Amino acid sequence: MIELKNVALSYGHKQVLNDINLTLADTGLTSIIGPNGSGKSSCLSLMSRLQKASAGEVLLDNCPIQQIPANQLAKKLSILRQDNHTNARIQVKDLITFGRYPYHQGRPSEQDLKIVEQCIEYVDLRDVQDRFIDQLSGGQRQRVFIAMVLAQGTRTILLDEPLNNLDIKHSVSIMKQLRKTCDELNKQVVVVLHDINFAAHYSDTIIALKNGEVIANGSPAEIMQDSVLSHIYDMPITVTDIQGKPTCLFYS
Repeated sequence: MIELKNVALSYGHKQVLNDINLTLADTGLTSIIGPNGSGKSSCLSLMSRLQKASAGEVLLDNCPIQQIPANQLAKKLSILRQDNHTNARIQVKDLITFGRYPYHQGRPSEQDLKIVEQCIEYVDLRDVQDRFIDQLSGGQRQRVFIAMVLAQGTRTILLDEPLNNLDIKHSVSIMKQLRKTCDELNKQVVVVLHDINFAAHYSDTIIALKNGEVIANGSPAEIMQDSVLSHIYDMPITVTDIQGKPTCLFYS
């Protein structure tokens, strides 16, 4: 379980996050939405210990995250950042194997390789496992990185804008994969998203940030309201029902 208690983050005199209080569910998919500059990625960075809070504390399983040894944290929590590209000429299977590094320290065992094979199968990459990462499409590469964090074997997975630069087909594929990961593997997945409708369709919980503060936190049904979304984004937004799912519409 991840908890943020009275958390703030600032860079010099610039306040990025202010008085954030959140308790995230142990399992399921949580989406973080909000306008550009609202603090979404910064919030995720605090949850993963990539950054340290200026005030307050972040807890993982009731323990201050700053006190958890790095090798233990790597077995509890994994993160896929926006800048997850690699310039190395590396094969798909080898990159996914790197996700097991907290366990094998550079010498993968048969058990490590078995888990890698399972992850390759799980995200449907068997046909490309021997290809180099730079030979893949954007959607395939993103699935490789997701397989890598799955191979890490953590219960908690954080993803920062995993749909960035993907077309709608690949975006749907990734979100289905994350939903499947929660439902079948009993994982906690926290994802930063710009697309409100993807958040509504696949999430259990949506957290909305604005100006560095949490201004809404609830189920998709609670967040997908005209007044709530219009307040978050400072523009008229209408929510309608399409095939049983709340969907937001906007007009210029």
